[in-house]
Amino acid sequence: MSLHDLIIIVIFIGVLAAMTPVLGTWLSKVLTGENMRFLKPLGFAERLVYRASGVNPAFEMNWKQYLGAALLFNLWGFIVLYLLLVCQAWLPLNPAGTENMRWDIAFNTAVSFMTNTNWQFYSGEGPQGVSYFTQMAGLCVQNFVSCATGLSVMAAFIRALKKKGAASGLGNFWVDMTRSTLYFLLPLAVIVTLVLISQGVIQNMNAPVMATGLDGVEQVIPGGPAASQIAIKQLGTNGGGFFGNNGTHPFENATPLANMFEMLSLLLIACACPFAYGRMIGSKRQGWTIWGAMMLIFIVMIGISFWSEFSGSPAYSGMPLLEGKELRFGLTDSTLYSVATTASSNGSVNCMHASLTPLAGGVALTNMLLGEVIFGGAGCGLYSMLLFAIITVFLCGLMVGRTPEFLGKKIEGREVRWSMVGVLASGLAVLICSALAAATDVGQASLGAAGPHAVSEILYCFGSQANNNGSAFASLGVGDTPFYSVLGGLCMLIGRFAVMIPVMVIAGSLMNKKVAPPAPGTMPTDNMTFMLLLVAIVLIVGALTFFPVLALGPIMEHLLMIGGAVL
Repeated sequence: MSLHDLIIIVIFIGVLAAMTPVLGTWLSKVLTGENMRFLKPLGFAERLVYRASGVNPAFEMNWKQYLGAALLFNLWGFIVLYLLLVCQAWLPLNPAGTENMRWDIAFNTAVSFMTNTNWQFYSGEGPQGVSYFTQMAGLCVQNFVSCATGLSVMAAFIRALKKKGAASGLGNFWVDMTRSTLYFLLPLAVIVTLVLISQGVIQNMNAPVMATGLDGVEQVIPGGPAASQIAIKQLGTNGGGFFGNNGTHPFENATPLANMFEMLSLLLIACACPFAYGRMIGSKRQGWTIWGAMMLIFIVMIGISFWSEFSGSPAYSGMPLLEGKELRFGLTDSTLYSVATTASSNGSVNCMHASLTPLAGGVALTNMLLGEVIFGGAGCGLYSMLLFAIITVFLCGLMVGRTPEFLGKKIEGREVRWSMVGVLASGLAVLICSALAAATDVGQASLGAAGPHAVSEILYCFGSQANNNGSAFASLGVGDTPFYSVLGGLCMLIGRFAVMIPVMVIAGSLMNKKVAPPAPGTMPTDNMTFMLLLVAIVLIVGALTFFPVLALGPIMEHLLMIGGAVL
């Protein structure tokens, strides 16, 4: 590892830190009803949406109404996208002659994009992929609204923490959705789209072209409106590739500068959410504490992954392994991207994660299994970490013999029970689904490897889906069986809504509690001590839940590798 590699890492983290308050301030203003001056012309569009949909923007919802609206909106999004996928051969803008998608793959894909996971059991281009119309009217729309859903639920949870016993509601889901899409996501997506086009990412409606290369082999050169979808796929922590090779495809990730820009984009909004949280509750220190906990784990994971990748394998004289890496980007950009995309819930890739060294692959896996809290998804990463914060103050309160408080509100049994449901639900789904896959013939039939790597394949598959990430050890193939596609779809639903529902229940419980002033013995939640305790709780819960199965997968594979085995 050279000085050049360290400089890239420092620049990457430095830009993230610098952009956090900028985007966090912007996001908080959008969610609190303030208008940015340069976005005031969009006010007409906002009012038009309310009139057309019959929404009263002044109406305040309680937690049940807010949650019901979010679930209903997502249900309709799933139905519309599913119908588009199974009928796309008969719809316009299909120059490649894309076929209707198989029912189980369509189910998995519709759930995947609705839940902000973007796991893909299909290749974007080709006759069995997705048509241009479905890309634009289905997948791209879900990239926006699934991200906006996470931001909206986050906003409602923050309002519940801020309220001082008031009887008013948590805001209006439809207003939060509209404002976060219109004033925040759309302008950012336009900016990123223009940058990507300037770097050579394609944006057209051309049909695929057949061409013969210098070696005489005929190949297909794809087209399509890629840049606009890639922009929101990165910003919205979505990750679903326009092309089958995702970020390794030169039409999707054209240059090293585009690669760095896409890598930053996939973390920008997730990084901004803690700052927006601090600004909305009136204490930026609270936001920076949460951000610091996330960043600390992120930096540790970067260190482990880089050490493993640059150490290589003893079987190859310690040389770094470049198989599965895009040589345009090299080892540094590929490794950094693998950590960033799994620390967020993005899941896009610029190298094959199945080809990472065992520990680097284990880092990518662990990032997801910790519960989407190392920045995580847009909105959902923050509210998932706040569940851990509630558990942390509860445990600290037990140690000092005081009723735990968080932001001045008492944390009682109801909040702790629902926090544990939200924290453990996705892990339970991962372990049960992985056990079913490992114990059945139909689950083993799709494996692309044997031994500990097979364990990692299965665990990565369900860990990625349950934690709404979407990246994969692509050596696992779905084959002709609906086992993985249907079970994975159910896993994604649990991972998304078994966290969102507890968050809204807790919001309803906290919103009417009075805020008590800090008293002697009250544990502050805006300092280094709390940050380190929060990190410890996250790691302890993750270790207790997944260490045994990680020991059978990436850890055992690493021990075999350093023993000289050729993997």
